[in-house]
Amino acid sequence: MGVKFLKKITIIVILRINISLLRLYYLNQTKKEKKMKRFLSLLVVAILAGTFTLGTYKMFLEPETIVTNKSVIKPNLAPIDYTLTNTNASVSGIDFTTAAEKTVNAVVHVKQYGISRTPRNLMEFFRNGGAQERRIQGAGSGVIITEDGYIVTNNHVIDGASDIEITLNNNKSYKAEIIGTAPQSDIALLKINAEEKLSYIPFGDSNSAKTGEWVLAVGNPFNLTSTVTAGIISAKSRDLNELDDKIQSFIQTDAAINPGNSGGALVNVRGELIGINTAITSQTGSYVGYAFAVPSNNAKKIIDDIIEFGGVQRGILGIKGGTINSKAMEEYDISVSQGVFVSSVEDNSGAEKAGLLEGDVIKEIDGLPIKKFADLAGYVNSKRPKDVINVKVIRKKKEILLSVTLSKYEIQKYNIEDVGVEVMNPPKGYLANFKLDHGVVISKALSSRMKRYNLEGLIISEIDGKKIKNVIEVKEIIDRKYKDDDITISLVDRSGQKREFVFQ
Repeated sequence: MGVKFLKKITIIVILRINISLLRLYYLNQTKKEKKMKRFLSLLVVAILAGTFTLGTYKMFLEPETIVTNKSVIKPNLAPIDYTLTNTNASVSGIDFTTAAEKTVNAVVHVKQYGISRTPRNLMEFFRNGGAQERRIQGAGSGVIITEDGYIVTNNHVIDGASDIEITLNNNKSYKAEIIGTAPQSDIALLKINAEEKLSYIPFGDSNSAKTGEWVLAVGNPFNLTSTVTAGIISAKSRDLNELDDKIQSFIQTDAAINPGNSGGALVNVRGELIGINTAITSQTGSYVGYAFAVPSNNAKKIIDDIIEFGGVQRGILGIKGGTINSKAMEEYDISVSQGVFVSSVEDNSGAEKAGLLEGDVIKEIDGLPIKKFADLAGYVNSKRPKDVINVKVIRKKKEILLSVTLSKYEIQKYNIEDVGVEVMNPPKGYLANFKLDHGVVISKALSSRMKRYNLEGLIISEIDGKKIKNVIEVKEIIDRKYKDDDITISLVDRSGQKREFVFQ
């Protein structure tokens, strides 16, 4: 502080001395000389005063500078790339407008109407001895996948519906027919008959989608039609039912999805369908950052099966197991920490015939890395029976490549408990005796009432007016019904006569 003050005082003193000298010089000059030499004198005195001041500062006041090296060393700094931390997609060259324009007209509003028997209050329950029927309405989204009107949506969107109405983005409405459903995968296929060719979204390859990739969710949240939101793929092969037999393999995204988005499209920036938006994880019922979609490869396989076979053709590997954990690593001396551990192999399955053994660790299928059981289930669920897949396993710390032919998933028998019978798939040629090409066989009567009628061997040809082809379809129809719903059974006896019975 003292040095700075001294510098200021010194400069002020020097300036005042210069000014005094200048004034004395002028006083000693005659008026005539002063007039003639005024300009020149001012210039000379100014130069002398400035030189004197600068010299004094340099000699006495300027701080000392020490030069250690004549060369200048520049710091070696990495260049700053502000695009790395900029989350604005347009800055990084990604354009969502093309994908939105391609898809928004192919996502429809699905409204379903049904009958509810749930009592609204205790008074209604006691007065009516149960529930009062009333018409209810639900809503969701759907995706047009062909120009002639096939639409894919979630099974839970149309579950229990008596009527389904489809509203296009141009506000035209059509009644829809249910072509088929897959409740286990939460996929349903609908069909409308429109007078014009419809906009549709082509399928993309969900297996090639990558974590961190930009995606769009298109749907009708809260009945707000034609809504587009953006996000990234947060994770793949996400299983929400790890303790359930219904192993799923969802695409997780942070694109905002809310009630009403169910059944809508998850598309990439090229406008290709890579998922069907299905669920959110939230304690409030609204979006909080996590949303899930059925991968498009799985949805397409289900749709193709429904169109071609009338039901889902499910291929199975024929193993039981799970994601590797520390217990399995220790017990079986496993050196890898990711993969699917084979705990047992089913008899006569494709896995057994190919040579898979208990204790094997599945690391890859057709070159796709398998890190957990949901990876395996998701890929196998996109295949059909008799498809051949290449399975890479680790056995005793050695890699082995095996070709496995997938087996057909079948339910041999199923109990329709509300009817009181057990059914099974008919033996080859059996239906011809009844002049039928569809139906299931009653293999056993379960209740004492049904045992009186000698029903074994008879055919159930339809349930609720829908033709039945196998036991899986019976299970799917029964699983969709509410507890108090009626079940209408079409029974064909040994004489070929068809009769209908209603059970509650």
